[in-house]
Amino acid sequence: MPKALDKSIEKCGASRPLFNKAIRPAQPEHTFGMGGAFLLKPVNSGGHAAYQNRVLDQLRKYYPDADTSLDSATWEIMELFWNLDLSPVDQLMQDQYSVFGPPPRLPSDMLRSYLLSMKFKIPSLTSWASSLKQNFLYAILSGFSVGDTPGVGTFYDFIRRLWLSEDNNLSDPVHPPKAKPKKPSKKGQKADPVEKVTVYDLLDRFELEPPQDFAPAGRLFEIFRSLFLDKSVAEGLIDLENLALSGDGTPVYTGARERKTRTCDCLEKGIRDCECDRIYHQPDCNIGWDSHRDRYYFGYDLYMLTASDSENDLPVFPLLGPASRHDSHGFLYNYFSMLQFLPQAHVSKLLLDSAHDAMAYYEYCRDHGIQPFIDLNDKCGRPPVYKDDFTIGNDGVPICKEGFRMRRDGTESSKGRTKFKCPRISFAGGSPACTCEHPCSDAAYGRTVHLVLKDNPRLFNDPPRSSKEWKQEYSARTSSERCNKREKIDYKLEDGRHRSSKMWYCRLFAIMMCQHLDAWALPKSSTLKDFFRQAA
Repeated sequence: MPKALDKSIEKCGASRPLFNKAIRPAQPEHTFGMGGAFLLKPVNSGGHAAYQNRVLDQLRKYYPDADTSLDSATWEIMELFWNLDLSPVDQLMQDQYSVFGPPPRLPSDMLRSYLLSMKFKIPSLTSWASSLKQNFLYAILSGFSVGDTPGVGTFYDFIRRLWLSEDNNLSDPVHPPKAKPKKPSKKGQKADPVEKVTVYDLLDRFELEPPQDFAPAGRLFEIFRSLFLDKSVAEGLIDLENLALSGDGTPVYTGARERKTRTCDCLEKGIRDCECDRIYHQPDCNIGWDSHRDRYYFGYDLYMLTASDSENDLPVFPLLGPASRHDSHGFLYNYFSMLQFLPQAHVSKLLLDSAHDAMAYYEYCRDHGIQPFIDLNDKCGRPPVYKDDFTIGNDGVPICKEGFRMRRDGTESSKGRTKFKCPRISFAGGSPACTCEHPCSDAAYGRTVHLVLKDNPRLFNDPPRSSKEWKQEYSARTSSERCNKREKIDYKLEDGRHRSSKMWYCRLFAIMMCQHLDAWALPKSSTLKDFFRQAA
C-alpha cells in the first residue's frame, strides 16, 4: 500500500483491514479520485444502466438457464426491479454521508435490496442479510456482487440515515401511565376518544400551527414522493390537481403487551396503580380498541390517506399514531401533515366514514372548496324538526308529518339548496293530484321543501345522501380499507416486530413504494428476458 494512503488511514482513525475490505473492484464506479484524494460519499457514475449491466452479467454467470428454471412470479419481480430506476436516491442521500471513513454502499442498492425483502416476504433484516449470502438471485437483483453483500449492521446504518432525528421514537419514553379507551357498549363499535380535545379545537390549532409528528420521516417521504408518487401521477394513476382522498385508520399490532419499567418504589410499598412516571420501551405506542376484533391491543393506529379514484387503491400519505387515537383526530394529524409535505396536492373530495361525522369537518370543507362525502353517525343526532313540521331521515331526506320520505326534485346550485317534492303526487287522469289522506298543501304538486345547504352542511349535501350520485361516489371510500389490507395482509406489515417508530416508518414506506411499483404498467414483452436471451 502506498505511504500516502497509509498515512491517510491513520489520520482518519480507520484500521488497515477496514480500508482493504471497503475496496470493491467489481463496482469501481462507487468512488472516484479528484486531485489525489478519495471522495467517500456515495457516487453512482454509471446510473441505472450500470445496475442493469451488473444484473445481466451476473445472471449470465450464475443462472445461465434462468429463462426456463425461474418461475413466472420470480420473473415478474425481476422485471419490476429491472425497470425501477433508483439512482436519484444516491444524490438525495448525499448529505447523510461523511467525506471520511470507508466508501459506503450505494443508497440505491441498499434501498432496492430493502424493497426486495418486502417483495419476497422476509421481514427480518438479520434473515435478509443472511439470505443475500445464500441466495445469489437476491444479491444480483439488489445490485450487489455475489459474495460481496452487506451485513445486517450495514442495513441498520442505512435506515438510520433515512431517519431525520437522533431519537428512534417521536415522544419522550418517560411519562405517567395513560388512560386506555373505554370498552364500547356495542359489538363492532369504535371506542370514544380519550383525548381531552374537541375536533373544533384540534382543527383551529393545526390551521395555525401544523403538527410536527411526521418531521423525522421527511426524507422517507421525499424519496417516496419523487420516485414513486410522482411517477404514478405521470402515468395518470393519481391526479394531484383534482385529488379525491379516502381516509381510514387501522390497528397495527406491535406487541402482545405494553412494556414499561417503574421509576418509583411504590410497588414495594404495596401501591400498584400509582401515577408515577414509567419508562416505556415503545413510547409512541399505547393500548387501543380494535373494533373489528372487539378486543384491546397494543401498538399504533395507522391512518392512511388513499387516492379513492385510483384503480389500484394507491396510498398517498401515512401517519402512525398511538392506538388510542380516534379516527376523527387521526385524520386531522394526517391531513395537516400532508399539506406540509405535499403542498402541490389540491384536494377536491373527502370520503370518510361515520367516525368523522363532525360539523367541524363540513365547515372546513365548505370554506376550502372541498366536497365532503361523510356517512352520518347516529350518535351525533339531527334536529328533531325542520321548518316546523318536517323531520330529517338518516340519509338527510326530509320526512313529512305523515311519515313519507320526500322525493328529490333537483338541486339549485346557484341558490345553494336542494328541492324535494311530495311523494304522494299522482298523474293518473292527466293532471297532478295528491293521494295522501291528509294533504299538507293545496298546491297542485303538493308540498315542496327546500333544504338550504348553509342551514346545516352536515345533514344537507350536494348531491344528497339519498341520491345515486352520492352513493356511487361514497362507495369508493373502501379504497382506503383495501389499501390497508394490502399493506397488512399481502405485505405482512405487522410481521416487522420492531420496537421503534423509525423502523416501523421505514417498513411502512417500503411497502407503500411496492404498492406503487405493482401498479405501474410493464412492457408487453419482458425486456430483461429479451436481453438475457440475446446475451446467452
